[in-house]
Amino acid sequence: AGMMGAGIAFVSASAGIEVVLKDISLAAAEKGKAHSATLLDKKVARGQLSSEQREAILARILPSENDADLAGCDLIIEAVYEDRELKAKVSSAAQKVVGAQAVIASNTSTLPISGLATAVPDQTRFIGLHFFSPVEKMPLVEIIRGTRTSDETLARGFDFVLQIKKTPIVVNDSRGFFTSRVFGTFTNEGIAMLGEGVSAAMIETEARKAGMPIGPLAISDEVSLSLMSHIRQQTAKDLLAEGKPLIEHPAFAVIDLLLNEYKRPGKAAGGGFYQYPSGGQKYLWPELKTRFETADGQISPKDVRDRLLFVQAIETVRCLEEGVLTSTADANIGSIFGIGFAAWTGGALQFINQYGVQDFVARAQYLAEQYGERFTPPALLLEKAARGETF
Repeated sequence: AGMMGAGIAFVSASAGIEVVLKDISLAAAEKGKAHSATLLDKKVARGQLSSEQREAILARILPSENDADLAGCDLIIEAVYEDRELKAKVSSAAQKVVGAQAVIASNTSTLPISGLATAVPDQTRFIGLHFFSPVEKMPLVEIIRGTRTSDETLARGFDFVLQIKKTPIVVNDSRGFFTSRVFGTFTNEGIAMLGEGVSAAMIETEARKAGMPIGPLAISDEVSLSLMSHIRQQTAKDLLAEGKPLIEHPAFAVIDLLLNEYKRPGKAAGGGFYQYPSGGQKYLWPELKTRFETADGQISPKDVRDRLLFVQAIETVRCLEEGVLTSTADANIGSIFGIGFAAWTGGALQFINQYGVQDFVARAQYLAEQYGERFTPPALLLEKAARGETF
């Protein structure tokens, strides 16, 4: 019943669905329900709902600390934090109560669904339903199909997403799926530029000029650097088990500095890349200037903007190439509605189309030479350029 679970309960109850909101204590579950009450109070105050409607929606949410209360649920959505063992424990306990017919879903943002599915006896009934924060505002749900997810389970997941009036995209299983992978390239690129000595204010300003709703440093504070570090450690652990190394990124060193040396894990802790004065406007932490910025580290505003957009578009092409994405439409809709990719572009792949595929490849090659091989155009992109095709 944390931020995500509380939001999912709210949109489900608002759509007329009976919800059991379970947490480790009744107090935590009640707190999750209170989130819905707060959102509904605002709607009543604005004249969008009557008091009776507010009461009816709240009455559909049952806060609980007991797995037994889940009996009769058709769909379980687990929304605990990104820890494989904890997710397995929660999903398994719920599945034992609801039985064989229910769909078990995980709201994971990064962990592969096929691995999480092993926690339940019938893996055909396991699926990923990745919501975005804040749930009540974000229009997208990324539906992740595991290697064993059945067509019926996929259809039921799709129906549920439409029932709660969200836009579904379907992606195949991989680490980080589509949206989290692409989102991660955006935040990492901004943080890497800071590490190179580029002015923090310029990074944030140019991100907004490029059409992103918020700068990479500000959004990293919202997500929290400690969560980013935690996800990286879980990924490294999983890759090690597969006999693969974690690909190092220049952003990692900067994140570790802020976390371990400067003790600035993000917004919730009172400070990350920004300062958060109580009751005042946030502002960039002044020390960023003295600790990171260098005179010879400045690059052109155009390069800042292009690095932030290109790195996301290139990762999107990789997702299509690997079969994580199965359509250009899902890529474009998902990039705009899920991660706020610059809306003027029409989406991450449409951005490449309108830039001109050959021109995009040439610019990407320049960026790769200047700033690192993560900008190297994938084979699929080179094929499209050679054939004169668009996405």
